Amino acid sequence: MTALRALWSEMQDTCTSLGLMLSVVLLAGLARVVARQQQLHRPMAHAFVLEFLATLQLCCCTHELLLLSEQEPAHPTWPLTLIYFFTLVHGLTLVGTSSNPCGVMMQMMLGGMSPEMGAVRLLAQLIGALGSRYCIGALWSLGLTKYHVSERSFACKNPIQVDLPKAVIVEALCSFIFHSALLNFQEVRPKLRIHLLAALITFLVYAGGSLTGAVFNPALALSLHFKCFDEAFLQFFIVYWLAPCLD
Repeated sequence: MTALRALWSEMQDTCTSLGLMLSVVLLAGLARVVARQQQLHRPMAHAFVLEFLATLQLCCCTHELLLLSEQEPAHPTWPLTLIYFFTLVHGLTLVGTSSNPCGVMMQMMLGGMSPEMGAVRLLAQLIGALGSRYCIGALWSLGLTKYHVSERSFACKNPIQVDLPKAVIVEALCSFIFHSALLNFQEVRPKLRIHLLAALITFLVYAGGSLTGAVFNPALALSLHFKCFDEAFLQFFIVYWLAPCLD
């Protein structure tokens, strides 16, 4: 009976976490609808709001996914399944945004985006990444599950489990593979492309997650590990900001 109660409690916490992530996606989606209606004639402001909401959604959901993965570290199948599912959700809902500074810089280098628009999008990603920490801290402070403790979002839990050169290689390689796939999948049908990218991201997280977390997104890394940047800035700057941009 005790075991059944414990299992039921775990299931309730998991369902609550899933509901929280889906609520974030829904609210961000509603905000995007309003933004598209209100800012059709202001492209810079429109792009800023959409990029901000996309980064906020991505970071908040990833905070919750990371929390769930920590509960069953010996059984990664369930977290990886969730990563695949929510990558599909992000791919379907965040069309037209990148939520990744590397993606913005790649578009600028390829001539697909003006420097002014790139700067606006990068600023939106920075604010969205930092804002997500306070949003998730406020949500966790509600104590919806036994794992929701606001202090967790502000603590430093160093994900780097290898020496610096290996960590740089892991993040740079993951970023290179991902952005190469983005370019090569342009001609693939959108529905199939989303599944291919979701499978690729899930594989990269599986392969590199135990080494560096396999973030390969400077904005997401800042949101997840902001306190670590404060305590070991140079190491985290090289691994999570510089390395992904080398591709």
